[in-house]
Amino acid sequence: MLKGKVAVVTGGSRGIGAAICKLFAKNGADIAFLYAGNTQKAEETQKELEALGVKAKGYQCNITDATQVVATVKEIVADFGGIQILVNNAGITKDNLIPMMKVADFDGVVDTNLKGAFYMIKQVYPLFLKQKSGKIINMSSVSGLIGNAGQANYSASKAGLVGLTKSVAKELASRGVCCNAIAPGFIATDMTETFTANDEIKNAIPMKRFGQAEDVAKLALFLASDASDYITGEVIRIDGGMAI
Repeated sequence: MLKGKVAVVTGGSRGIGAAICKLFAKNGADIAFLYAGNTQKAEETQKELEALGVKAKGYQCNITDATQVVATVKEIVADFGGIQILVNNAGITKDNLIPMMKVADFDGVVDTNLKGAFYMIKQVYPLFLKQKSGKIINMSSVSGLIGNAGQANYSASKAGLVGLTKSVAKELASRGVCCNAIAPGFIATDMTETFTANDEIKNAIPMKRFGQAEDVAKLALFLASDASDYITGEVIRIDGGMAI
């Protein structure tokens, strides 16, 4: 489905990002993934991807640093010969109620979740323009659509991704480039580990279960494939019916 394409995935060494990398690789894509600092986990992920018969490489990059992003994307293009798919998946949480939330924690979440995606898009933008094709997938959240107490920073960053997605979609649509967002609900990952044992939260989900990283990866695969060529500017929830 993705044979001959190069996919760049931020936050690709674990959780949803790793699931996306593996599913894309199983469908033939070569994978360049970015990670923040866990070199051991990145090396394990790279070996798992290479075992699937594709070219794969991890790049340590602080996506909140525009200079690092520029250098990393240039390195990826040199290593892989181009980029056809960008998945902005990297994200962090620093939850607290607003009176107790540190300004640095608000800025840190917005810098990673929103500005990091902007920096990545800014670098692939001219590449996609030149080749007149490309897929950009931004990982938003149900929290960015409906808000969540104690997550003003996270919700704001993910809502910002929705606006960024729609703006980029309008700018690039005439050049054959699609930009869409995925809005997961509660997905069982390291980030949501403290919530997955909470039956009250689980019972509030119409499907009565938490989603899996692989569920999100399947949607990302569809949005990265030729099957979604006439879909752009959309925000697709994957939340078990939570935000109905």
